[in-house]
Amino acid sequence: MTLEVLLPFLAVTALAGYFQTVTGFGLGMIVIGVISGLDIVSVATVAAVVSLMTLVNSAVALFGKLKHVHWPVAWAAIAGIVPAICAGVWLLGYMSASASSLLSLLLGAVIIYGGASLAMRPSRKEEPSSRLSFLLAGVLSGLFGGLFGVAGPPLIYQCYRQPLSLISIRSMLIMFFACTAITRTLFIGIQGQLDAEIFILTAWAIPVIALATWLGRRFPPPLTPPIMRRLASVVLIGIGLGLIVPELIAFF
Repeated sequence: MTLEVLLPFLAVTALAGYFQTVTGFGLGMIVIGVISGLDIVSVATVAAVVSLMTLVNSAVALFGKLKHVHWPVAWAAIAGIVPAICAGVWLLGYMSASASSLLSLLLGAVIIYGGASLAMRPSRKEEPSSRLSFLLAGVLSGLFGGLFGVAGPPLIYQCYRQPLSLISIRSMLIMFFACTAITRTLFIGIQGQLDAEIFILTAWAIPVIALATWLGRRFPPPLTPPIMRRLASVVLIGIGLGLIVPELIAFF
């Protein structure tokens, strides 16, 4: 592990941790998007690190919150998440070896989708969605989670449409993120893909994120929540375009 890799990675991680603290969204997408764009480490490595960071964060955030999870639909989403993650990890290995440009385009599209979904305000349904719709949202999120370690947008949009309390929605989402991180980490671990570089980057990233989180809570920017939401959306869409545009220029 060289300083040329470690220092830029930690700088991006610190910015992403602060950004998520003040906006509530974007840690994984910013880390994997910027690091991939700078070509500091491989997509597979940074996705594994994001999964481990998410696992630690979710374990802390979920403590005492499982009682708020709406389990009838949560189990349906989990049934879609788990197999789709395995498919996503397999697809990442294939595309990393033979379709790296397509992988960058897909990652950019996922990040733009995340930014756009953040800008949208989904209307609340009068009745909870069907288990089938949660299953399909889980499959899509699991595929993103397997590919990039980022499973948020489809299930975030799905959950915020439900006629549930805010604490129930947030608890379900944290639980989904934890499930994604556990499944992905176990799957790549069984395949022998958890190497020393991943653990070193994760070990350094966790205290950096903790410090960035404290700074975000202690020194938030003087902006209203709607403005912060728009800012988060613009930043994510910009990162996504930064991945897509160079690939399109090179292609044409």
